Amino acid sequence: MKPVMVVAGTRPEVIKLAPVFKWFDRLGVEYVFVWSGQHYDYELSRIFFDQLRIPDPNENLNVGSGTHAEQTAGVMLGLERLIEKYSPSVVVSEGDTNTVVASSLAALKCLVPFAHVEAGLRSWNMCMPEEVNRKIADTVATLHFAPTELAAVNLFFEGVSSQCVHVTGNTIVDMVSEYAGLARKRGEELLSDLGLGKYCYILVTVHRAENTEDPQRLRDIVMALEELSQYYDVVFPMHPHAEKRLMELGLIRHLQHVRIVKPMGYLEFLGVLAHARVALTDSGGVQEEAFTLKVPAVILRYNTERPETTMFNVNVLAGADKDRIVKLALM
Repeated sequence: MKPVMVVAGTRPEVIKLAPVFKWFDRLGVEYVFVWSGQHYDYELSRIFFDQLRIPDPNENLNVGSGTHAEQTAGVMLGLERLIEKYSPSVVVSEGDTNTVVASSLAALKCLVPFAHVEAGLRSWNMCMPEEVNRKIADTVATLHFAPTELAAVNLFFEGVSSQCVHVTGNTIVDMVSEYAGLARKRGEELLSDLGLGKYCYILVTVHRAENTEDPQRLRDIVMALEELSQYYDVVFPMHPHAEKRLMELGLIRHLQHVRIVKPMGYLEFLGVLAHARVALTDSGGVQEEAFTLKVPAVILRYNTERPETTMFNVNVLAGADKDRIVKLALM
């Protein structure tokens, strides 16, 4: 029997695919796990394999950093070789990264069905690389696993047959539900080490290109964080690329009162998020995790592909407007 080929390459993909691997194992489904290496820092990838008991990849493409074109091309070249080697029945990827769009195109070119987990999410902003990736993946996909009914409606609107769309729920919710108790305990330990009290700090993540590559937007976010640090402790697990940009632009010096910490493992981050007063983030996954944990989130973007999280005013859009970020975080 031909195996299923599962392709991932970033921290969010590892987290979201963990329940899929678990069910494959439970059902006895044969699969080949391909790691693209789009995230190659240990704290951003390997630690999640260990914590979530995800099997080691059968293959590692070691794509590493590079431009969007370089990463996409590297994954496509590697997958073309591996698809020929394993002859999979279907290629599966989740999300909206360069790894995902490359997986969809490689499968298409090799005449293998492509299944897109997290299909149908739309921000309606084609300036976002992720929006381009997810739309291409959905155009190519044979199977669309939509996390919500609204995501399924987006696919129908674009002409996808209802026979190809399956509303499955969100694997992020599965993960939070399974690990919330353990994560809260881990979070309490970490807060003790940091000398922080529950619900007395603001948790921040910034990594999207729309913020890190725009000097003015990044500066406005930094100024908002510095102002907020006058009222509450601000904890910032800093993504390597964000740190690099802050150093290049000379903005790191404006975060003197912000607690910059290393990227955390999944359980540590989820635990710290669970005990936060509010989260400030431009991450799609953190939006969903915060919403599931009932932690208010100020979204550092002007639109979101996860509008369901904003419908009950738990999450709110602030963009990079300094005054709006501060006002919403202090509400």
